[in-house]
Amino acid sequence: MNLTHEQKRQLNSYSIYTGEPAHPLFTLKSLKSDPESALRLVRAVSGADNPAIAASYFSRRIGMFTAMQLYTLIVYEEVWEGPDDAIRFGAIAEYGKLSVSTFLSAGGYVMADEADRPETIRKILRTYTKEVSDALRTVSAASSLTHWENLFGFLLYHLHVLLSDPWTAEEAEAVMEILKDDRTWEGLAQGSLFAKYLRGSRPSLLLNTTVRTTCCHSKDVPGLMQCGYCPLKQ
Repeated sequence: MNLTHEQKRQLNSYSIYTGEPAHPLFTLKSLKSDPESALRLVRAVSGADNPAIAASYFSRRIGMFTAMQLYTLIVYEEVWEGPDDAIRFGAIAEYGKLSVSTFLSAGGYVMADEADRPETIRKILRTYTKEVSDALRTVSAASSLTHWENLFGFLLYHLHVLLSDPWTAEEAEAVMEILKDDRTWEGLAQGSLFAKYLRGSRPSLLLNTTVRTTCCHSKDVPGLMQCGYCPLKQ
């Protein structure tokens, strides 16, 4: 995909790999068409038998990819583009635990025109969060807001880093403003869910606070810990 070593390192750090997984589970396309079968595999790999916990676990995994799409848009003015069946999920050992990770088996990174940026962002949100959330909600009790907040947690950290860097601050600010704009969310939600998540604060001020309104259930997945944004944080 003509990625630099640094780009590959960034993707790998968020459990995103290129090529075919050694232990394939399902594709993004098959998850949307048959979420029950996909969630059954997620439950087996994660060890989270409760469907709602497993569904939230999975949307956190794809939330990492979604956040990285927005990261690469800001830093490289590129986004990965490919069909849903080119995004595969496979079982892989990470940090001593079997995990569900993302594999880009085809497609490639393309330049994103600045004039089309609002629509590019809307497409990213729709394809990787809204449609995934809609599918998972048919087979689990996890709310759509839980799935959106699973994305926002990763996005919040990216924006904190990029807004603090003079080289990326301007682009990060522009993307954040689009994410806060109600017009971006037409057809996705009743107004900007990201603006509501921020509550008028800057990303850096929200790190390690109870900014979430829903629990991601990370604490309920065997081998994982409670996340730093949890509203149930003690």
